[in-house]
Amino acid sequence: MTVEIGEHLTLADVVTVARERAAVALSPHARTRVERSRAVVERLAGEGRAIYGISTGVGELAGVHISPEQTAQLQINIVRSHSAGVGEALPDEVVRAMMLLRAHALALGYSGIRLQTLNLLIQMLNQAIHPVVPSQGSVGASGDLAPLAHLALAMIGESSATVNGHRLSSREALAKLRLSPVVLGAKEGMALINGTQAMTALGTLAVVDAQRLADTADVAAAMTFEALRGLPEAFDALLHQVRPHPGQRASAENLRRLITGSEILQQAPPRPKVQDAYSLRCIPQVHGASRDAIAYARRVIEIEINSATDNPLIFPDDDRVISGGNFHGQPVALALDLLAIAVSELANIAERRIERLVNPHLSGLPAFLTNDSGLHSGLMLAQYTAAALVSENKVLSHPASVDSIPTSANQEDHVSMGAIAARKAARVLAHAQQVIGIELICAAQALDFHRPLRPGKGTGRAYDAVRQSILPLKADRVLADDLAKGLELVRDGSVLAAAEQLVGRLS
Repeated sequence: MTVEIGEHLTLADVVTVARERAAVALSPHARTRVERSRAVVERLAGEGRAIYGISTGVGELAGVHISPEQTAQLQINIVRSHSAGVGEALPDEVVRAMMLLRAHALALGYSGIRLQTLNLLIQMLNQAIHPVVPSQGSVGASGDLAPLAHLALAMIGESSATVNGHRLSSREALAKLRLSPVVLGAKEGMALINGTQAMTALGTLAVVDAQRLADTADVAAAMTFEALRGLPEAFDALLHQVRPHPGQRASAENLRRLITGSEILQQAPPRPKVQDAYSLRCIPQVHGASRDAIAYARRVIEIEINSATDNPLIFPDDDRVISGGNFHGQPVALALDLLAIAVSELANIAERRIERLVNPHLSGLPAFLTNDSGLHSGLMLAQYTAAALVSENKVLSHPASVDSIPTSANQEDHVSMGAIAARKAARVLAHAQQVIGIELICAAQALDFHRPLRPGKGTGRAYDAVRQSILPLKADRVLADDLAKGLELVRDGSVLAAAEQLVGRLS
């Protein structure tokens, strides 16, 4: 598959390039647009007019005039000086998403970059030359300057890159695949480093994974609901029609479909009850609210990945160069802070369900889901781990976007901290995936105690998928191994896919 850039990207396109390493090609119309905007830059550079980032310094230094003879050196200096990132390197899949999104933004034809410079970025992506990009250093206004500068640094043959997992100098990496570093022209340094592509790359992958997690959370919750013999009327369509939040209705419908045909729920419970605890009864309301928040974040990211976000922007049809603030990451920062909160809540309520499963006073099942408790601790510590993760998520869910520390001598006096919001959202998501994986393990173990009664159509198939990877816990063993498998079941979507084989795609 080849993903074409310069027209319209989808989130699926980004995932395909980032994770499956699909090839990238420039659309014919994009080629024309790039050439037209470059012609404007070259004309203006030759005239010597004061234009930000072309014939002036940047940031607080925008008032310093740069002669035409110094234009190329200015662009190299911008890339070098802004390569100030620290911390562990971003994963290759995030770097690939960054490269794709930056190339696409440049291909929209508002940045004034040369075709040959854009082509080098595309070639590096297609040949899997991945610049080493430190994860910290962006405040998310003037875009993700430091991360994108490290990306550009590799393009000029400086810093490091990885090829097939091996770290080389970027000059060696380019030479290995018969590519040459680019010599930057007017505005090109600015065009490469101004934008929101680091936070948006992280955000794109997080949003896609969060949507899968929300569906998997419904599956895990349905399994727990059955194991605890919940009251299905809480999912009745009539109830949710009178509070018609889209996510709530979708989650309720998912739960109804997943538990259809459950022999466990058809049997009368040993002790009659009128209502369930909120972690069971309010699954649609809680999961649904997270679904709606994830959908909002998705809409923001879908707009951002198709936006021109550098500065200044070139409008060839109007013969104008406009200096503005499209690089400011506030829309993405707010969306990703909300995403972290939404995903954190999926884990919070799941941990409460896990507690109900392992607690014999709440479940009516053997203590910690083991037949010989005392000699065996069963799944006791699985709930500890879930509790630790959701507690950490509560700290990480504090919004980054409400903070602002001015930079560039107070010229950049309000910043978004969007890259921090993105990194936090990714960490929260990883923790939440593990918590849902733990719930799948505990729910499957609890369902074993209801044999020979079978669970519902969807939950029964999900149970089978869990058991293909994780055997029933008959005696104590190292739980870390099971938890790692549970995490993978969530990440690779296999449990979700198994359930959907029988009940259709979840809403």
